[in-house]
Amino acid sequence: MKTKAHKLNTVLIIVLANLLISSSIFAQAFEKIGYQAVIRDANGNLVTNQTIGMQVSILVGAGTAYIETHTPTTNANGLVSIEVGDGTLVSGIFANIYWEYGDCYIKTDVDPTGGTNYTISGTSQLLSVPYAIYAKSIPSSNYSVGDFVHGGVVFWVDETGQHGLVCAKIDQGIQQRWDAGTWGNTQAKGDGPFSGEMNTSIIIAALVAIGDDGNTYAARLCAELQITEGGKTYGDWYLPSKEELYIMYLNKDIINSTATANGGTSFFNQYWSSTEFNNQRAWVQYFYTGEQYNYEKGSPRLVRAIRAF
Repeated sequence: MKTKAHKLNTVLIIVLANLLISSSIFAQAFEKIGYQAVIRDANGNLVTNQTIGMQVSILVGAGTAYIETHTPTTNANGLVSIEVGDGTLVSGIFANIYWEYGDCYIKTDVDPTGGTNYTISGTSQLLSVPYAIYAKSIPSSNYSVGDFVHGGVVFWVDETGQHGLVCAKIDQGIQQRWDAGTWGNTQAKGDGPFSGEMNTSIIIAALVAIGDDGNTYAARLCAELQITEGGKTYGDWYLPSKEELYIMYLNKDIINSTATANGGTSFFNQYWSSTEFNNQRAWVQYFYTGEQYNYEKGSPRLVRAIRAF
């Protein structure tokens, strides 16, 4: 039986791992990563002019995003060259790897005899390469209000056209209260684009101190929301600020059209903002008239979460 120490000695024998993106790969589809490694056996000897079995895994964050296998042949120097993304698929879709989800690694498991009894393992971190590939997903044209992307419907974009805000395609549950059962100042007074995110964090933290009866409320409902669209889950939603809600009102017709076309619903009337008025009241947006009023925090109003992209 092999000891633990012996096993450790046999896994670190891929002594060279160069990650390459060639111009020919770029010119074609951005769908492959060039990978080279020098293969040595458990005794440190080069495995030369021999067909080997290789399993390649792409690790993103704490999970395995993609696995494929290859049977390449080493050269006289023990060097093997493959293109990750062009092997025999085991699991995952290479084009759908979310490189931005966390640190990325490439893991190789090798059988020097050409089979699938993988006894040699090595892992290398991917640095610039996956992000070059990820760049293919950056749109060539600007986003527009009404686009259905990033988990919802775009209702505002910045001057670059590449960043902005989306709202969920449906309301979040039934009408909700703003507070957590006890009145008090949270100091969530932020307004304008992106300010609702900070407001939401402030509200949740403050209500813990002011008095939280354990039941849900508008800001918490948004913060805990997870929406999956196009196979990707978005979990960074927040309760919009007073101005963010007003921008949504100004674009409600196109938002409603896109939302309903993608299985969502149109806006109703009164929606909570995350902007506090005083210790007892917070701002509400009317979607029928465009007016904004402040209401008691314990009264039920609708909620439509948003997120930044």
